[in-house]
Amino acid sequence: MNPSKGPAPAAFSESETEPRVLQPRGWPTPKGYANGMSADGRLVVTGGVIGWDIYGHLAPDFVAQVRQTLRNIAAILAEGDARPEHLVRLTWYVVNMDEYLANLKVLGQVYREIFGAHYPAMALVQVVRLVEKEAKVEIEATAVVPR
Repeated sequence: MNPSKGPAPAAFSESETEPRVLQPRGWPTPKGYANGMSADGRLVVTGGVIGWDIYGHLAPDFVAQVRQTLRNIAAILAEGDARPEHLVRLTWYVVNMDEYLANLKVLGQVYREIFGAHYPAMALVQVVRLVEKEAKVEIEATAVVPR
């Protein structure tokens, strides 16, 4: 890493009650995720959430499943009095990494449409399959609601 690449982003937000991005000085700034997050408050977590609708139906394509999965996470967060900007971690499980990588641009648009420009720490893991055979993506979320 090159410490002379410019100033590192602040380790704290303007509001000490909101989650803060942890960006070590000199590290390249990640695009679409954070290296780490810090927050104080009440924890809200989801289980593995997939993209089915209220009738238990899954869309046949990957992007539509991601869109519905993110909407489902937003609905769960709302039940816990949390919002997308309270997210500190997302763990994505995908059945086909190539499908994910082939759709990065549209996935970014879908993400911002639902969660805005807040990018928590994220991990992406390819798995052999998910419990629901037709599911192409499953996401776990962790949020911290300020006190």
